[in-house]
Amino acid sequence: MYHAYIVQCNDGTYYVGSTNDLTRRVHHHNHAKAGAHYTKIRRPVVLVYSEQYETYAEVRKREGELKRLTRAQKIVTLKK
Repeated sequence: MYHAYIVQCNDGTYYVGSTNDLTRRVHHHNHAKAGAHYTKIRRPVVLVYSEQYETYAEVRKREGELKRLTRAQKIVTLKK
């Protein structure tokens, strides 16, 4: 199972990603020395949205779609 997700950073911005272990990835965003520089300098992050997909190809496609959304569109997505 794969997850497309959105985390909200401490500064109020959003970060979109995908993973096959959502709990581990959010923990990694908050605690790891390596990884996404964007979230590393904006800790802590909070998971605010996720969707599940069966295949890697599906989740990567959805991640790309989420990343192309404007901030306003992401906020609407979060409310669904």
